Amino acid sequence: MPLTAKIVLANADVRHALQQAWIDSNPDTTGGHEEGGFVLRDADGSLSVRRWQRGSQDTIQVPAHRNCVFDGLDIVASFHTHPNTGNDYLQEPSETDKRAVRDDPDLKGDEYIGEFVISQAVIYLVSPVGQAREMDDTEAVFSS
Repeated sequence: MPLTAKIVLANADVRHALQQAWIDSNPDTTGGHEEGGFVLRDADGSLSVRRWQRGSQDTIQVPAHRNCVFDGLDIVASFHTHPNTGNDYLQEPSETDKRAVRDDPDLKGDEYIGEFVISQAVIYLVSPVGQAREMDDTEAVFSS
């Protein structure tokens, strides 16, 4: 059965990892930094998360992920936080976020569902073709 964004977000290990990335990003009006990572499908079919190196206030570097594989495992999703909630910062995915996913040839694996963007109020999903949509209320996902 193919994975969907709802199935990935329903996974307790993934939810915990996304929540920890949100906490680690030091969310506030200013002064936070982006955190991110990959959701991977392990050999036994289970999901795991590998975090990226810490980003800056409004950017993060995605590590090499040739052919939608990282550490020898298929990437099913990526994610990053938008921790700064002040008026100078977007909570929703930016045009740069959408283009980064859409234009990355190594994020076109058969199992890749897109990139979650975690904001204070909403978790968004940027699809592999660069379309963004709201997935769920952040607090609802983290309290599940």
